[in-house]
Amino acid sequence: MNLDLYVITDETIAAGHTHAEIARLAIAGGADVIQLRDKACGRDILCRIGREIREITRETGTLFIVNDLLDVAISCGADGVHLGQGDMRVDAARRAAPRPFVIGVSVGSVCEAVAAEDGGADYVAVSPVFSTTSKDDAGPGHGLAALREIRAEVSIPVIAIGGISRDNVGAVIRAGADGIAVISAVAGQPDITAAARDLKDRITAAKQECRR
Repeated sequence: MNLDLYVITDETIAAGHTHAEIARLAIAGGADVIQLRDKACGRDILCRIGREIREITRETGTLFIVNDLLDVAISCGADGVHLGQGDMRVDAARRAAPRPFVIGVSVGSVCEAVAAEDGGADYVAVSPVFSTTSKDDAGPGHGLAALREIRAEVSIPVIAIGGISRDNVGAVIRAGADGIAVISAVAGQPDITAAARDLKDRITAAKQECRR
């Protein structure tokens, strides 16, 4: 499961692009994962959008995740769901989900990360690493020290999200992140494909540096 560049869709910052268009453009730039996230849409609309993205990601072999809503993820044929701390419990989601099915969980501490792994999560997302305006409910950044601590305590992949940009992505990877998740750093850029490609190149370079 390649989680290097995990792009979260957001129509409100994407200069008129739809969720599906963001997905297609980000994949063209090298995105490994697309997450559909829209807090304003109802389930029926999300299912329709999700099916559009499913078609795009099926063609390219890109992992497709739906934020928060397990029923929507299952309905549109997504590869998985990403859960917050206030959403369905991981173990309950695992029992209800088809197999194979990817379940990710947002965490902000070692305790939450270990609990997510014990509950059956496939990856955790440290959220937010840095303060961000892209997610209203994100809270203050936990910093790279927290990312390092969580990486040391779990065996599943650790993704970093929150305030990540082309300027700090190298530091985030060197701190132990297996990948980065972004919203504005890709979806909010004038050229979504170029922004994704730039981040992917920086992730690759940082990982090569870590292996030396």
